Amino acid sequence: MPVARDFQTLDVFTTERFGGNPLAVVHDGKGLSTEQMQTIAAEFNLSETTFILPPQEGANDAQVRIFTPKAELPFAGHPTVGTAIAIAEQEAGEGAYSRDLILEEQVGLVPVTVTRDEGGSTYAQFTNAVLPQAQLGAPKVASIAAAINVGVEQIGFHNHEVRLLSAGVPYIFVPVSNMESLERASPNLNAWRKANFPAGMVGVFAYVRGGVLEDTAWHARVFAPDQGIMEDPATGSATATFPAQVLASEPLGDGTHSWTVEQGYEMGRPSQIYLEADVAAGAITAVRVGGYAVPVMTGTLLG
Repeated sequence: MPVARDFQTLDVFTTERFGGNPLAVVHDGKGLSTEQMQTIAAEFNLSETTFILPPQEGANDAQVRIFTPKAELPFAGHPTVGTAIAIAEQEAGEGAYSRDLILEEQVGLVPVTVTRDEGGSTYAQFTNAVLPQAQLGAPKVASIAAAINVGVEQIGFHNHEVRLLSAGVPYIFVPVSNMESLERASPNLNAWRKANFPAGMVGVFAYVRGGVLEDTAWHARVFAPDQGIMEDPATGSATATFPAQVLASEPLGDGTHSWTVEQGYEMGRPSQIYLEADVAAGAITAVRVGGYAVPVMTGTLLG
């Protein structure tokens, strides 16, 4: 007999249904093999699908496994936010609340605080398990430019230049000099295959200073064709790495720095990601990423 498993979808990094980044959460992943989880994630065909399992250590709240349509990831931001909210909301009563969770992901233990305000909006903020750091192996700028259909002369501004960075999953960060060039960007699959991107790289995080909304610090687009994701509406794991790109490009004084990163506008799925980084003695000591999520649908998975 097939095992019935409850699932739900949420739109993450938004307060509006059908905005943000959709996420599927399977509430009971016990008994599923890795291959079955990957098949289910491909069936949902969203940027990511998560599977909630009992924690391996009793003091933690859950083990969470994260899959794109093509591969398992050790960490991802919108799945962490959305899954934490799904867990907390399942056990919450009426009214405002705040709950601290510890999620076991392959990258390590991820602390998350979930809060619901008096108006009913639910927000989650996680702290990076791994601090962002530079890696070697970024392709030549001309190859990256061709892969995302941006002119070479449009890449870079001030001291911002192309870098390969990771906070558990690697991204190539590509500064674009103006909004118009970033809006026209798109993956060129032939050039992408020829770009010789480093093994394990999840995608390209292309960004420009400012944004559509007045209080936005950065406007971003993320392309990840190798993961089956031509473009991602909101990418928390890349945003969690982004403070290292900022620090390498411009001075950040000691203390806590806060930015709003917007993404998904070109896809019709506007997203707001709230980013904080603590800096001491010129080094990043902590990174936190937060956002809202709204439930969209529930159902039963047979298998």
